[in-house]
Amino acid sequence: MRIFSGIQPTGRKHLGNYIGAIRQYVAGQRRAQEAGDLAIYSIVDLHATTVSYDPAELRERCLDTTALLLAAGLDPELCILFRQGDVPEHTELTWLLCSVTAHGDLNRMHQFKEKSDSQRELVSAGLFLYPVLQAADVLAYRADEVPVGEDQRQHVELMRDIAERFNARFGDGQQILTVPAHRIPEVGARIMDLQHPERKMSTTGGSDEGTVYVLDEPEAIRKKLSRAVTDSGTEIVRSLEKPGVTNLIDILAASRDVEPAQVEEEMAQARGYGDLKAAVADAVVEMLEPVQARYAELRGDEAALEDVLAAGAERAREIAGPTVADVRAVMGVGPPPAR
Repeated sequence: MRIFSGIQPTGRKHLGNYIGAIRQYVAGQRRAQEAGDLAIYSIVDLHATTVSYDPAELRERCLDTTALLLAAGLDPELCILFRQGDVPEHTELTWLLCSVTAHGDLNRMHQFKEKSDSQRELVSAGLFLYPVLQAADVLAYRADEVPVGEDQRQHVELMRDIAERFNARFGDGQQILTVPAHRIPEVGARIMDLQHPERKMSTTGGSDEGTVYVLDEPEAIRKKLSRAVTDSGTEIVRSLEKPGVTNLIDILAASRDVEPAQVEEEMAQARGYGDLKAAVADAVVEMLEPVQARYAELRGDEAALEDVLAAGAERAREIAGPTVADVRAVMGVGPPPAR
């Protein structure tokens, strides 16, 4: 069972990123090790270039993200952690996979529509081809599993279609590319904005007051949660009619690593939403405190962080290189393989 996932280096990482992705990476690292395989994680700086960005800030954010992933529990001895731009096989495979990717499929991608609407100066071709690069990220490593949030389900379905189409077109009965499956966490897959619980917590489309950042001070976390929007009534239960309360229950359950039903049972005797907010704040602060402390230790040594990324890229190329060679060979691209 080989696992691959990529994480954007843009923006500060928030609670939704941590619960829905980063903690899943750490769990995946353990599961892959137990299965005798690999967990591979990439900081996808190439994806970040598809929208307007600052080059110097991009480099800083890559190191921020590296330090945060290590602080959360990723171990370069137990997984492969690398920067996407350090492995050129990703971009070559993207172009090769374009030959089996339908224009109509890309045109229907929800995230392209959302992001292109927000680009006032230029909607880049890179933004349109983003899902193909994302497919190449995964397929280059013949990964079996992709841990993602609910919002990425459509992208994983596309990369499955691309792999199946490639194998049918060029495989001659062989599975040249592995068809991956997504893994979406049952609890915390979609953490919502505290002020607008009908939309996902986000560093771009969300509100600052409604977004808890992983590196927020404990007092800031408590303040944001104390002001979280709730709903009419007083009952603390998960319900479509109670998006604010449901979000708080999900955050508390994920922070404690318990089922939402257990939170509902515990909160049945609460005096009101204030008790729920206080419990969530305590749990989030407790969960993030060791990560924040470890991050502070790691972030100052940029040379060490670069060494981690360079070593990870070397290991990544050892896997991605043969995959791209196989793809080139069956597609008839370049010289014939040596006999």
